Amino acid sequence: MIVSLLVGVPVIAGIAALTTVGLRRAPRRGLHRLLYVNGLLLLAALCLTAAILAGWADPAHAAAAGSSSKNPGAALIGAGIAVAGSTIGAGFAVAYTGSAALAAISEKPEAFGRSMVFVGLAEGIAIYGLVVAIILIGKA
Repeated sequence: MIVSLLVGVPVIAGIAALTTVGLRRAPRRGLHRLLYVNGLLLLAALCLTAAILAGWADPAHAAAAGSSSKNPGAALIGAGIAVAGSTIGAGFAVAYTGSAALAAISEKPEAFGRSMVFVGLAEGIAIYGLVVAIILIGKA
C-alpha cells in the first residue's frame, strides 16, 4: 500500500503539472491532448486491473491462493464498478429529469409534486447500485 502511494503520488503530480502547462500554452490543443492522455491512462488502468484479477501481476499471491476460485478483490472491484456506474447513471438521469421538472414547474406550479416524484425515481438508481455493492461485499 505504501509502495503504491510512493509511486502513484509523484506520477499524479507530474501529470497534473504537465496538464496545467499544456492547458496554459494552448488551451484548445491542450484539451485534446488531455483527453488523449486520460484515455491512455484509463486503458492502462483497465489492463492493470485485468492483470491483477487474472493473477498475472502478483504471481506469489496466485501461487498461495492455489485452486480456490474465491477472490475477494474481484468482489470489491465489482462493488466499486456497481457504485460508480449507478451514480454516473443517476447523475445523468437527475440532470435531465431535474431540468424538465424545473421547466414544468415554471409553467405550472401545481405540477411540483408529480415532477419531484420522477426526480426521486432517478435518484433511486444510485441506491440500487449501493445495494448491489453491499450484496457483493457480503459474499466476499
